[in-house]
Amino acid sequence: MHNKNFDVIIIGGSYAGLSAGMSLGRSLRNVLIINEGKPCNRQTPHSHNFITHDGKTPREIAELAKADVEQYKTVYFFDGRAVKLIKSGNSYEAEVSSGERFYAKKIILASGIKDIMPDIPGFAECWGISVLHCPYCHGYEVKNEVTGILANGDMAFEFSKLIFNMTKKLTLFTNGKSSLTQEQTKKLKDHDISLNEDEMESIEHENGQIQKIIFKNGNTAALKALYAKIPFEQNIEGSENLNYELTEHGFIKVDFMQKTTVPGLFACGDNVSMMRSVANAVAQGNLAGAMVNKELSEEEF
Repeated sequence: MHNKNFDVIIIGGSYAGLSAGMSLGRSLRNVLIINEGKPCNRQTPHSHNFITHDGKTPREIAELAKADVEQYKTVYFFDGRAVKLIKSGNSYEAEVSSGERFYAKKIILASGIKDIMPDIPGFAECWGISVLHCPYCHGYEVKNEVTGILANGDMAFEFSKLIFNMTKKLTLFTNGKSSLTQEQTKKLKDHDISLNEDEMESIEHENGQIQKIIFKNGNTAALKALYAKIPFEQNIEGSENLNYELTEHGFIKVDFMQKTTVPGLFACGDNVSMMRSVANAVAQGNLAGAMVNKELSEEEF
């Protein structure tokens, strides 16, 4: 790639990054989208709750989106991973895995997050298929089925309320001693939600479809779906020296314009919001692109 200097570099070319790229391409900005091609929903067979694309595969939506963005000739793509981001004065430098360096006035982090899988054999293979993170994305397809929740404490209690709306055949698995309060436990019992404190040994599955949970004490539980709240980390290398702030939950802290706490650095998508959905990523990317263009316009006028 001959051009090394851009108005904006976008780290991540999934839904948020592509949406930001379109917004900027339509604003005649020179944009580079650096994309490794490993979205966190790559194992999910169908994406839901995004109007006009309900039920399509994640890959299909991403390919349609990229084809749309490619029509804007000031938007360029680099297939690879950004390994280092450096702020120098009022501009940024991005180094990629090949050793090449690119420069821009603004950066948009649309890099998503990296899920940290629990040490339960079978869990990772089922993630996004029958082990689910979101009732809005996948709940309708397993409505009224025998369902579990893997979580503990306040989060488990709040999650149970949401999933109880989708099915009454519900068990909360705390995978060890429950940390719910007596009041919370009573509320679950009042709604016939079972509480299971057995520690999980593994998940038996067929091509990612749960058959049953096997516990360390030899017990088993047959299930159709399991919702899980698991930890995550930011999916961006070499950005520590930018010193952007994270929220208490580990998301990149942004304001209503998708600005981080660092001037010229914006973020959008799963890395800033617990509302993990294609629709939300697209909306945030669209806004981030517009706000970056607005900032550039004000600086240049």
